[in-house]
Order: sequence, then structure tokens, then C-alpha cells
Amino acid sequence: MASQAAEGHVAGTEAPASQPDVFPPFDTNYFAPQIVWLAITFGLLYLLMSKIALPRVAGIISARRNAVDDDLAAAAQAQFDASEAAAAHAKTLAGAKARAQELGQQAHSEAAGAAGARRARLEADLAGKLADAEKQIGEKKSAAMANVDSIAIDATHAILQQLTGKPVEPDAVAAAVAAAKA
Repeated sequence: MASQAAEGHVAGTEAPASQPDVFPPFDTNYFAPQIVWLAITFGLLYLLMSKIALPRVAGIISARRNAVDDDLAAAAQAQFDASEAAAAHAKTLAGAKARAQELGQQAHSEAAGAAGARRARLEADLAGKLADAEKQIGEKKSAAMANVDSIAIDATHAILQQLTGKPVEPDAVAAAVAAAKA
């Protein structure tokens, strides 16, 4: 049901009878040219990959490998430097601790010496004051003991006079007190 127009074109839904139902890539008429174009395309693709793309990728991989190796070497050097710095720091710290301990012991011994000297000075001062106090106590005791006799005589005289109501001889009272003391 095709209608022909003035120009010879056919319009319709029917397929022309001269064409077989074969998938074009599998058509044997086009097989040889397809293989030629396939070889040319793969050849060009191979040349592009081997001469341009793969060398660039290899260069990038090599650059990355070199960068990683350089970074690892720098890290190893930094670790070595850090361990040396840590050892130097530990040595300095140990020296500082020893010096601080030495200064502490020196300050302690100086303080102990100063305290000992001050204590000795205070003890000597106190010993002098104690000797003076003992001397004063001895003097006061001697003075008090000298007055005890007179007080005892006076008290005895007053008691006897109060009890007897008569005047008592002071010499007799002194003799009686002396006899009682002995």
C-alpha cells in the first residue's frame, strides 16, 4: 500500500523486498571493511596509549613514588632528630635534677648550720640567764633564810606574849628558836 509521488518516492510501512533481514555488523558484504577499520582504530588507540597516555600515567606514578619515598626519608630523618633531641633533653633534665638536688642539699646544710649556730647561741644565752637566775635565787634564798630566823624569833615572841600575857625575854626566845632549828 504504498503510493508513489511525482518524484518517485514511495511512502508506506512495507519493507523493500530487495534487502535481506541481516544485522548489519554480521553482514558478510561489510565484513572486510569492518576488519580494516577495526585494525586501524585499534592501531591508533595502541599508538595513543603507548606514546601519550601510558607514559604520562607512568610519570605520575613515578612522581608519586618518589614523593612518598622522599616523605618517608624525611619522616625517618625527623624521627631520628626527634630521638636525638629527646635524648639531649633527657640528659639536660637529668643534669638539671642533679643540680637542683645538689642546690637543695647545699641550702639544707647551710640552713641546718645556721640553725645550729643560732641554737648554740640561744643555748649559751639561756645558760647565762639560767646561771644568773640561779645566782639570784641563791641570793634571795640566803636573804630569806637570814630573815627566817628574825621572823621566827619575832613570831615566837608575839605568840608567847599573847599566850602568857607577860613580856618574854628576846634572848630566851632566840635561844629556843636556835635550839629548835638544830
